[in-house]
Amino acid sequence: MDLNGLIRPDSIIADLAATSKKQALQELSDVAAELTGKRPREIFDTLLQRERLGSTGLGRGIAIPHIKLTDLDRIYCVFARLKNPIDFEAIDNEPVDLVFLLLAPEHASGDHLKALSRISRLMRVPSVLDELRAATSEAALKQILSASASTSHAA
Repeated sequence: MDLNGLIRPDSIIADLAATSKKQALQELSDVAAELTGKRPREIFDTLLQRERLGSTGLGRGIAIPHIKLTDLDRIYCVFARLKNPIDFEAIDNEPVDLVFLLLAPEHASGDHLKALSRISRLMRVPSVLDELRAATSEAALKQILSASASTSHAA
């Protein structure tokens, strides 16, 4: 699963100004709707249902909300760096400032898990986290994600 194909320039938000988990999910749903052609409310409601099962906040300021939807043609990813960290009910109780929203077709279980694994593995690299938090633009974020995904491809 190649992250370079998943994270496109139009799916990166450099400074999301959300002040709550719900607002962040709503804004990410709006961006995902533009990319996928799905209704924002459908995406948002499905994300809320998923979060009720357990927070997708992994710790260290990272969250990977992920859902499956009908009629998607492929896996989509939206990356957002939040302007200010928010409570995401993460397992370490630390606020989240880096969010990867993953949307997969219902039938793509294997690819969905591979994408989650690749993102999770990438987010375990402290230097990548530092670079993402220090980047000054969407272009810089895309470059960091692309370079990091390429160098960790063998991982």
